[in-house]
Amino acid sequence: MRVLYIFVWIYTMLSFDMNQIQTFLLIAGIAVSSFSASAQTQGQSAAYHQMIDGRAWKIVHKLNLPDTNAARKVSTLVARHYEDLNQIYTRRDSAKLSPALADSAVNQLHQPFLNQLSTYLNPGQVEQIKDGLTYGVLPITYAAYQDMLPQLTDPQKKQIMIWLTEAREKAMDAESSEKKHGWFKKYKGRINNYLSAAGIDMKKEGEAWQERIKARAPKT
Repeated sequence: MRVLYIFVWIYTMLSFDMNQIQTFLLIAGIAVSSFSASAQTQGQSAAYHQMIDGRAWKIVHKLNLPDTNAARKVSTLVARHYEDLNQIYTRRDSAKLSPALADSAVNQLHQPFLNQLSTYLNPGQVEQIKDGLTYGVLPITYAAYQDMLPQLTDPQKKQIMIWLTEAREKAMDAESSEKKHGWFKKYKGRINNYLSAAGIDMKKEGEAWQERIKARAPKT
């Protein structure tokens, strides 16, 4: 049967003139290329969704929620937030959306996402989700400032936390690890300027802190 199909195909091709044959081959090539591109896109989409689903579950799993159904719903919310942000940034990068409109769209996602999380989580757990989305930079950085500068006053500690919290709110919606860390870097610069204006020599204190860290390291 396969041989018969081949003969029919050859006969059909011979009944066309050369221009018709070239047109046929061009159309066939386009169809194959389109199918291949579509299959590749679908494969990339599946891989992306698998990646964000895994990333979301890793964040939610650390909460140790007793209600597994709630945990799955929260994980779905986090994964959807990743996807919504990705769609906005993809449209911006393909020039289908202006940077200003992209920023506005991202801002409009922020509070509804937090409201949805609050349906299943208490405020402390929502904070943990935020830290998960930003690699835990806020608590790590806040602890580092207190370790480096034990003389910090309560008002200074409060101001540092305010700025780090603001940085985290920006960073959790950023498009990449680099951009997330960039927000914290920006706010750490503001914090350092604030502390320098209060009379703290940040360079000297930083060097002394590094020496203390070395001294605390276990001897080998």
